[in-house]
Amino acid sequence: MSLRPTALAALAAAAGAALLLPAAPAATAKAAPTETVTVDSTGRVAADGTVTLSGTYRCVPGTGPVYVSSTVSQGDSDGYGIGGTRAVCDGVLHHWTNTGTPSRVLEPGAAHVDATLLELRPFGIIPLPTFHALSKQDITLVRA
Repeated sequence: MSLRPTALAALAAAAGAALLLPAAPAATAKAAPTETVTVDSTGRVAADGTVTLSGTYRCVPGTGPVYVSSTVSQGDSDGYGIGGTRAVCDGVLHHWTNTGTPSRVLEPGAAHVDATLLELRPFGIIPLPTFHALSKQDITLVRA
């Protein structure tokens, strides 16, 4: 019995597809959650100069404590650290809020925020910083 060229090509294509199937992921496999940190588009500045920033984060468990840190800058100024919040790294989306008073009074208006998810991973007797996620966001500071 001989196969026609079209039947032979179809058989070869089916055999090739069958070889690829074992490499495909199982339909029930779950992807690991993505680690993210976001910054809300509006921050607050109080009359006494206290700045409050907020956003969301998601992280997976590590071996050391994880923190959400944030810095704010306005115009050509350097960034000023605004608090730090201990993160709960369980793969679930959480809200963060950091508050601090920079050495320079910031005014309502345009500003830039860098937010970082940072783990202090134990390495001998010295914890080493390990970055999980970073967000750079232009925001608007409003009077609180």
